[in-house]
Amino acid sequence: MSHLTLRHSLIVAAHAIGGWALCAATMGLGIAATGLHNALIIHAVAAPLIFANISALYFARFGYTRPLTTAIAFVAIVAFLDAVIVAMLVQRSFEMFTSFAGTWLPFALIFGSTYITGVVVAPPGHREPLPVTP
Repeated sequence: MSHLTLRHSLIVAAHAIGGWALCAATMGLGIAATGLHNALIIHAVAAPLIFANISALYFARFGYTRPLTTAIAFVAIVAFLDAVIVAMLVQRSFEMFTSFAGTWLPFALIFGSTYITGVVVAPPGHREPLPVTP
């Protein structure tokens, strides 16, 4: 598409926020049930699975953005929500951003799963080929 309307942008954001909420629930339940260490592992496994499914739904129904744009938008929205809601309001500290396993690995996995899902599921004309290395 040549441009995004406000409605299109809100739909992209709603999918990212839904994925973030599911990841937050995974962390909260994981901490309550198994402790922080195990919750981080569960979250690192669950986050890309959650976002692969969210991305598949988004691309199958809407597909307003290309896979790379979608992956960047999803991670940017997730990082923003983590910074504002989790770090500033809940934890009152940005310490979570010092954790590779707790923050940076899930961000990378969310990006990768969103992008790859988009490449596979996006409608023709919105697909970006995976890079080919010689």
